[in-house]
Amino acid sequence: MSFDASWLAWAGVWLLILVGIAGTVLPVLPGTALVIAGIVWGAWLDDFTRVPVWVVVVCAVLGAIAFATDYVAAAMGAQRVRASGWAVAGAAIGTVLGILAGFIGVLFLPLVGAVLGEWFAQRRKTAAHLVDDKEHHTRAMKVGVATWVGMLIGTAVKLALTFMMVGAFTVAYFF
Repeated sequence: MSFDASWLAWAGVWLLILVGIAGTVLPVLPGTALVIAGIVWGAWLDDFTRVPVWVVVVCAVLGAIAFATDYVAAAMGAQRVRASGWAVAGAAIGTVLGILAGFIGVLFLPLVGAVLGEWFAQRRKTAAHLVDDKEHHTRAMKVGVATWVGMLIGTAVKLALTFMMVGAFTVAYFF
């Protein structure tokens, strides 16, 4: 009796793709890279007969765009309101800490981090006793919200591109 391990390989392909989809939302996992790895592996398992090389190339291009979008959207949101590096760093730290706090943490801790980072930057930039603290709070909130919205838009676009990659692979394989 021979053991056919192809089902195990295909389980690995779909596991990579599913973990990659989760990684598009969770910043700890390299989401698009995992999805691309699953697509390449799946196409290779079938000797690129059902999923031709051009489909893999299209998926790789979509993956590269998704990867770049993640950084560009957050940067554009921050740049639009001239956020400090502290705000961007605060948003990144908030994102990582958000993973530990669950879905609500992933959603809102980047906002909190960006606000705190910008508030800290404003306090360092000016003599705290010369400027009304309300000015710092208003600026920090404006920058925090803009950075957070940029991150949310980037994540939504990245998720849409990732689903396009998975859809292209699935359609090529099954149809």
